[in-house]
Amino acid sequence: MERQEDDVTSAQSHRQFRHGREKDEHVFRVAGRARRGRLGPGADAGVGDAVRGGGLLAADPRAGGAHRHERGDLGRRGRGVYPDLLRKVSAETGCQFEFVVVPRARVEAMFAASGADVLVPATRTSQRDLHGDFIPMMKARPMLISLSSDRAPVESLAELGERRELRVAVVRGFDYGEPYQDLLRTLKAQRRLVVEADVAAVVRALERNLADVTVMAPSILAGTLLQDSKTRPLLDRLRLEAMAELTWTDSGIYLSRHLPAKDREVLGDALERNSRSGTVWKTLQKHYPAGSYEEGLKALGAPK
Repeated sequence: MERQEDDVTSAQSHRQFRHGREKDEHVFRVAGRARRGRLGPGADAGVGDAVRGGGLLAADPRAGGAHRHERGDLGRRGRGVYPDLLRKVSAETGCQFEFVVVPRARVEAMFAASGADVLVPATRTSQRDLHGDFIPMMKARPMLISLSSDRAPVESLAELGERRELRVAVVRGFDYGEPYQDLLRTLKAQRRLVVEADVAAVVRALERNLADVTVMAPSILAGTLLQDSKTRPLLDRLRLEAMAELTWTDSGIYLSRHLPAKDREVLGDALERNSRSGTVWKTLQKHYPAGSYEEGLKALGAPK
């Protein structure tokens, strides 16, 4: 089953670098996705948020999480890990971020076609490397997630493909690599695939017994559950299982190569400073309760 959704993306280039850099106004497009009224995870990283002329949003599911979405400028209304980071970068560099809502399917295409300046958060892929410079912020991994039950454990995507009794709900547009795409093709052929527009719809499918399991970063699901007092109790019922094919990967931010080199340098330096200082990880810990993200996210430099 598929549903339509609204997603988000990005900002445009005026310029305004303070601190003796540039003085003209600079506004960046940031690619991502969001539901009406709330910020949801986007492409495939996890903790996601993005930007341009009207609303805050989230991107990439492997990074980890959903955040409240309110129309307005980043400085006053953005809430979440990456909105906080971008607010800090804005204060440090004078760079301005605006927000706009676009269909989810257009996010990757916009970044590839220079229609978005920043993709955040995002998992590093060879295809994205063709269009942007990647700055890692944390490590992330998707997992098999279900509500607690006494079913036999699943250890790999290959095994999941063989467990015909299990119906699998996924978010349209999430991508965790070729093993994941192989699984989707197998599930579709077996008529066990439930495709939803967003994470909230996946939660409903699990809760209503329309699906048995899902695959995504635990922090993405946790972020969605935390938004609603009715779904928050489900956090204690989550069953998380590591899949052999889904290993830890870098999650972070892409800066488009269509940006002027000086702009990329200024933004890249600010983002790397915040990454090295542990700012992103500390911000994550402020937004997510202990136990809701550790299985699927870890700080850069943490033991493997």
